[in-house]
Formats: sequence, C-alpha cells, structure tokens
Amino acid sequence: MMHAPASTAAFRILVYYVAAPGSDLTLPAFPALTLSRARRCRATCCELTLQRARNCRCNVLGTAAATCSELTLQRARNCRCSVLELTLQRAEGSSLDNLTHTLFGLTLARTALGRAGRGTTAALVVASNAPDVDIVATASGALSYLRWHRGPTHGPIGLIGLGLATASLVWLWYDGSARLKSRRLQARTRSVSEKQEHAPSKHGPPDRDVGSRSQPSFSVLAVVSMIGVLMHVLMDLPTSYGTRPLSPFDWHWYATDWMPVVDIYLLIALAAGLAMGRTSPGVRRHTALIVLILMAANYGMRAVAHHEALALAPRLFGPTLPQRCAPSVPTARIIDRWPRSAPPAWTAPSGHRCLVEIAAIPTFLSPFRWRVLAQMSNAYEIRDMNVLDPRLRDPASDVSWRVRVRYPNLWTPAVERAATTRLGQVFLGFSRFPAARWTVDGNGITTVRWDDLRFTGAALAADQPLRPPSLFTAMVRVDAAGRVIEERLGR
Repeated sequence: MMHAPASTAAFRILVYYVAAPGSDLTLPAFPALTLSRARRCRATCCELTLQRARNCRCNVLGTAAATCSELTLQRARNCRCSVLELTLQRAEGSSLDNLTHTLFGLTLARTALGRAGRGTTAALVVASNAPDVDIVATASGALSYLRWHRGPTHGPIGLIGLGLATASLVWLWYDGSARLKSRRLQARTRSVSEKQEHAPSKHGPPDRDVGSRSQPSFSVLAVVSMIGVLMHVLMDLPTSYGTRPLSPFDWHWYATDWMPVVDIYLLIALAAGLAMGRTSPGVRRHTALIVLILMAANYGMRAVAHHEALALAPRLFGPTLPQRCAPSVPTARIIDRWPRSAPPAWTAPSGHRCLVEIAAIPTFLSPFRWRVLAQMSNAYEIRDMNVLDPRLRDPASDVSWRVRVRYPNLWTPAVERAATTRLGQVFLGFSRFPAARWTVDGNGITTVRWDDLRFTGAALAADQPLRPPSLFTAMVRVDAAGRVIEERLGR
C-alpha cells in the first residue's frame, strides 16, 4: 500500500489545523473525500495523536458533515488527547512498572514484616522486583522475551527459587558486612592495646561473635522474600497484561482486567505514603496501613466498575450484537484465561457471525472509563464507555450504539499458514485479542499482520491503511506457494 509523499502529508496536517469548524476551505489533498458531497472534515487533537495524521481518511456519507473514520465516539466534545495514555501503554517494559513494585516493597517493609529482623527491608525490595529477572531473555531478541516474560519466574518454581535466591543474597551481604565490621573492630582494639599495653582498653575485649550475632536469620529472610515474590505476581494478575502464575506446568495467561499495566493513582498513593511517614517508626507503620487500605479500596472500586462495564456492554452495542458462538466465553467470570481455541472452532447457531467474548479493558486516566471490546467470529468491535453515564441505564436514551470502531479478523489459508510459524505461535500464545489483517501485493506475496487489540485497538479502523507496527504487532510474509519469506515482531 503506497503512501502520499511527505509534502502532501504535511499539507494534509496543515489543512486539519487551519480549517476551523464552519470554514469554507475545501480539502483537495484528500483523494478519498468527494468534494461535491462533502462540507468539511474536522479533526481533533485526539485523532491526530492516535492516527498520526497521515492515516486519517475522511468517509463522507450523504450531506452530513464528514468526520474522520475514528472521530471520538462522544461526538468530539469529550475527546481528550491521549498522549499520556499512549506513553503509559508502552510502560510495561519501562521503569514505571518496576517503580510500582519497588514502592510497594518499601511499604511492606514498614509493616510487621519489616520488624522480623535485619535485612527484611532489602529482601522485600529485591524480591518485589525479582520475577522480572526474565528481562535477560531480551538478549536473544524480542521474540524470546515475549515467550518467557511473566513465565516460570512468575510461577511456583520462581516463587520458591527466587525467594531462596533473594534470601541468600541478602544473608551473604549482611554476613559479609558483619564479618568486615568485626575485623575492623578487632584491628582497632589491637592497635589500642599495643599503645596502652599496661592500661585497660576503653574499647573492652574484642567481640569475636559480632558477625554471628548481627547477621539476620536465613529462614526469616526466605519467608519474607517469598512473600515479596508472591505479592509481585498478585499485583500482575489484576492488570490487563496478565501473568502466567502456573508456568511452567500451565502456560496459559490469567488476568482479571481490573487495573491498567501502570496505575498512576497507585503510584501516587505509594509515593505519598513513603514521603509522609518519615518521622518515627510509629508514624511509618500507621502510614503504611493507610496506604494498604487505600490500595485495597482502589482494587475494589475497579473490580466493581469492571463488573458494571461488562453488565452494561450489551446496552452499549445495541441490537447489532449477534448471538453467542458455540462454544463461547462466559461473561460472568472473575479471571480470564487465554489462549483459547482458534477462530475456525467458533460456530454460530444460525450460520452467520457470532459473539465469542465481551471484555472490558481498563484505561489509564479514570477508573470509570473502560474500553469495551466485543470479539465476533469474523471481526472485533470496540467502544469506549463511562460507567457513570446515566444514558446507559435509561432504555429510552440514545447511547449512540451505531457509532463504533470495527476491525476485521479474517483467517484465510495464508493467515493459517502464518500462524504455524514460530513467530505466529509465540505471538498468538501471548496475544489475547489478535486481530488478523492481510494484504497481497502484485507479486502474490501475502503480508499477514496481527495486532493485539488490548494495546492498539483504540487507534484502528477497518478502512485505514496499515499503521506502523507497534510493540504488540506481529508480521509474517508468505509467498504464493505458502513459503514463509519474513517474520517480524514489533518494530
């Protein structure tokens, strides 16, 4: 698919910014716009951010004012720029996720766990980040990282092994520090004794048991470290990214979809609690307790909002929602599990398209706004929802169910061939909502692309050209004979 020259793309962006609503400026730079029928094309900051301007195409129907294909579902007045959301969406591999675990480990160290003995604070901080040691898999490439991330290090073996490894490191550190301190004390005492051979030393006799008495208990460190690892896994489970808590015995992913990958409110609460509780041990313990209560309230509020979003989803999509497939994923569930069966296994009772699953994905800026995704047997439909919107509970109100983003998911023989590759197997094992798209060039080469709609669904539409690949995109090129030419993950 060919793109316009850079100068033409720049002119399109300029037209979007200059043409104010109500102006008579025509748009000759958009070939898809029928000038005889169009009045004007409006764009918002949100659209320009999500569609990167050059992929924004106008779709004009009748005499209605043309809007870009992904004009915000609330008719533009509630559109907000998503620069922060797009940034946080890629924070899974950044320091923000580990910053949350570190702050939580420091908060736990101010509870009774921190009074279990020396070294418990260090053990909790290290153990709270230990499961992410699987980042070493990036040395073999991005595909290796995707295959192993949140795998065995987040499972039963990782819980025990990383707990013992953390306890060993902390114990050896404190043991070595105690021995070094003991040797320094003995050297100082010996020096004083040589100078005052006949006078009693004010330092007293050397304490040969300093190291043994000052080192922490290994068993206590092991238990505390395992608690830190367990809390890391439990904090990953409620996110939309999910985790594999039973690997390597069970490689399925599990998630509850309550929390985004990075919750800015959780970060603020943890950081504020650590900053305010620095005066005395008693204040630190009480502040840590308050922070943990706020965390529990945050999780509870998001769980209730998630349940409400799923309950209101049929109202959001309206009569366009088809019958459920056989088999289908039940809506009333607490923990989601994937990967599931391939699309050819989904059949509709009527022989037409059917509903596989409805999911509510959390957003980053509000616990009440959710991205609702309906997975059909041949496509995905995506809507944004505010669970506090009273129109969703009023049968007589207009919830604009006709306005939605539709993304095709068509599995051709070329797509099925691409799914058998190593890249296809790893990506489809990771992706919860892999939407397949394919194009064929003049040489008969088919380019198959999967996008995980948990992370890219807000910015996609069926009539758009292929966007530049994101972090959660897989591409496979297959020739006319079915031979794989290229496999590429992400960028």
